[in-house]
Order: sequence, then C-alpha cells, then structure tokens
Amino acid sequence: MKKLILSAAIILGGLSIQAANPVVKNSMTQSVTVQDEFTEVSADAVPAAVKSTIEKSFPNTKLEKAYKNEKNEYKLEISNGDKKYTVFTDASGNIIKK
Repeated sequence: MKKLILSAAIILGGLSIQAANPVVKNSMTQSVTVQDEFTEVSADAVPAAVKSTIEKSFPNTKLEKAYKNEKNEYKLEISNGDKKYTVFTDASGNIIKK
C-alpha cells in the first residue's frame, strides 16, 4: 500500500512539473538600411580632386568604375592586380568611411 501511494505521489509530482507554462521571450530587432542610389558615370566625369586623392592614397591602382549619387558623393571601384577595392569620396576628394 505504501508503494502505491508513493508511486502515485511521484507520478503526480512529475506531471505537475511538466504542466508548468514555459516562459517564451520574444525579442524584436529592427534594422534600417540606408542605401544611397548611385548611378554610373564615366571616368572623365570624376573631378580632378577625386582622381588626385585616389592616386595619392592608393598608388599603382586603376579606376575601374565610378558612381555618383545625389549628394555629389562618389563610389569608386579601383583595382590593383587581382585585388578590387571600393572607395567612397565626396566631390572635394575627401575619403568617406561607409
């Protein structure tokens, strides 16, 4: 009889533990991506100050493509052998970190 009561107590105790409501934590992350629209321009349309900065800051590189946005910022794709880099500058030739 004692074993029957002890078994019932263990089973009911086990069921009550499993019946507990789990704590569910929902976290929401909101991210905003700001993407400036760049349009491709020819290498001749890039100001001399920008070209000079690229030549001084990145010697022995070749200007592959140039892009310009509404804020007169330039996105320049340059290469040195098989390595390619993307550099952002303003119209005065100052390098912008993005």
